[in-house]
Amino acid sequence: MRSALERGLHDAATFRAALSDVAPVDRDSWLDLVLDLPEPPADEHQLPRGCVPYLPCSVETLLHAVDGASITASDVFVDVGSGLGRATALVHLLTGATATGLEIQACLAQESRKLATRLRLARVTTLEGDASSPATPMPRGSVFFLYCPFSGERLARLFETLEPLARAEPLRICCVDMAAPECAWLSPHAAPSENLRIYRSTKRA
Repeated sequence: MRSALERGLHDAATFRAALSDVAPVDRDSWLDLVLDLPEPPADEHQLPRGCVPYLPCSVETLLHAVDGASITASDVFVDVGSGLGRATALVHLLTGATATGLEIQACLAQESRKLATRLRLARVTTLEGDASSPATPMPRGSVFFLYCPFSGERLARLFETLEPLARAEPLRICCVDMAAPECAWLSPHAAPSENLRIYRSTKRA
C-alpha cells in the first residue's frame, strides 16, 4: 500500500484526497506508514532546560493549521521544534509549500533530512539549532508553527526574533497547546480547534 501511495506524494491534490479517505482516528498511523517513519530516538541528555521533549503533532491539528492559516504553495512553512520532520513533510505534501524545520536535537534533525531525501522532497529542509538563541539564525518564512516547543523566557526570546521578520512581510503564527505572548505587532486571527490558535502580524516597516 505504501509504495502505491508514494507514487502520488508529489501531487498535493492527490495526497489530500488519499488522506481524506482515511478515517480521522486512523490518520496518524496512516501517515507514519506512508512516510515510513522510524521510532523517535531517545531525547538527548543535554536537552536544554525549558525545552519540551519531542512529541509529534496530530494530523488533525496540522490539517486545521493548513486550512486555518490558508497555507498554499507560495508560502514558506517553518516548524520550530520539527523533530523527525513529520509536520514539514505533511504540510508540503498537502499544499506544495516550501517547508523548513528548525530542530535543536541533532539526532532528530538527521532523521528528518533522511526522510526528505528518501521521499525526494526537494523543498523540505531541516536546520539544526536552538530557536530561542540569538546565535541561531531564524529561517525566513510566512507561516511559523509552534507545537509548544518551550515556554517562559525562551518563548519570549523567540517572538523577539520573529518581530523583525514581521516588518519585512506578513506572518501567520500557528500555536498548538499554547498561547503566544502578548506582542504589539501580533493579533489573534483564528482558533480552528480547541488546541490551536492562529495569529497574524499587524505591522510592517
